[in-house]
Amino acid sequence: MNTQRYFLSLSYKGTNFCGWQIQPSDPSVQETLESAIGTILNEQISVTGCGRTDTGVHASYYVAHFDTEQKIPARFVNSLNGVLPKDIAVFNVKAVDQEAHARFSAEERAYIYHITFKKDPFLTETAWFYPQYKSLKLELLQEVADTLSRYTEFFPFCKSNSGLDNYRCTLKNIQWEVLPDEQGLKLHISANRFLRGMVRLIVGACIQTAQGKLTVQDIDHALQTQQLLPKNLSVPPQGLFLCDVKYPDKVFPLHL
Repeated sequence: MNTQRYFLSLSYKGTNFCGWQIQPSDPSVQETLESAIGTILNEQISVTGCGRTDTGVHASYYVAHFDTEQKIPARFVNSLNGVLPKDIAVFNVKAVDQEAHARFSAEERAYIYHITFKKDPFLTETAWFYPQYKSLKLELLQEVADTLSRYTEFFPFCKSNSGLDNYRCTLKNIQWEVLPDEQGLKLHISANRFLRGMVRLIVGACIQTAQGKLTVQDIDHALQTQQLLPKNLSVPPQGLFLCDVKYPDKVFPLHL
């Protein structure tokens, strides 16, 4: 019997997980999803994701694939959501070509980072509470973002010891949004790929510049020389959401 590959689109709240990838002793989204699909199909399943997310990081839209020789039941998505914990929801399952790959076929990924200026118990796990917002020069946030958009190498914005061969990324969009009535900020950013910890380090650099702890020239110099910034800040994980993953239509035409 031939093996069929399936793409899943899903979302998850990352608060209670050590991230997407399976870890030896902590619960991960990948392990939880593999267990749930295995329960439905009564076989051992290996699931491949579109990328890693760190501990506490969320995904409002995520794509993964798995292979099976079985025919997927008609109510597979409903059954899967019934088995999965409340932190994970599957939207769709679709048969794809065997060559389609959740990670390597992706052309673009997008993230949003949420910052709230108001203490709100309902946002504790999904936004970074930043009460010192009145000290920020908000116009500098986009100035840093515009500086970043001129470069394609991002060593200063990668976690140390990541073991990468190159630090090249093509930014498609990087835009700060100021929410009305001093409610907060959002960073919208998309690229063909992201380095480990890249978005959280970028947000940190923008905030530090808006605080006066860095200058736009510091950012520009670090990118020109591919050296670390004089002050590095990785902002908390709970504000970060993977929000879209795009594929060629022939691979998976269901992106947002």
